[in-house]
Amino acid sequence: MVLTRRARLMVFVAMATAATVSTVMWGAGKATGAVPVPVAAVAAMPVPAHRSVAPEADISYHGHVSLWGEGLGVWLLSENHGPSDVMRSTVRLRFSVALTGRQEMPGACLQSDARTVLCRTGPLRAGGAAGRQFALELQLTGRPNEVVVRIDTAWDGGVTDRNPQNDRHEVLAPATGDEYVF
Repeated sequence: MVLTRRARLMVFVAMATAATVSTVMWGAGKATGAVPVPVAAVAAMPVPAHRSVAPEADISYHGHVSLWGEGLGVWLLSENHGPSDVMRSTVRLRFSVALTGRQEMPGACLQSDARTVLCRTGPLRAGGAAGRQFALELQLTGRPNEVVVRIDTAWDGGVTDRNPQNDRHEVLAPATGDEYVF
């Protein structure tokens, strides 16, 4: 990746140098002292990925987890504290214990493997207004004494989130039936 950027920079410098030499040789630019660079030389260069500007948003998840017997409940609220709106995003829920077979889930959620559920949040307005809410009642394999639930953003809709701490959680839920908040 570094070699590619360096190579692009060297091509750009070579093109600019060639344009400068040809301009000076033909006498253009003498009146102002400026050395014009051909538009074609600049337009042909791709914009480096690190220079592209993505809208900034602050996606967050809050809720609670409860484990009882073979059942695991996850209640989740997704929000966006802005400054830009998020058109779409996906929250990922990963479990330390496998889910049993096919689960009944809200329409925006699907089970991607035995231990992972993905939920589409839909549009999230900036400003912390309440976003999408999910309530999942899942069945686990066996009767575990505890479950670890990891919550994070699987896809952020192309925004930059400079505060990822509020959309990454790890919750330990003992089999007490109590609500463990994140």
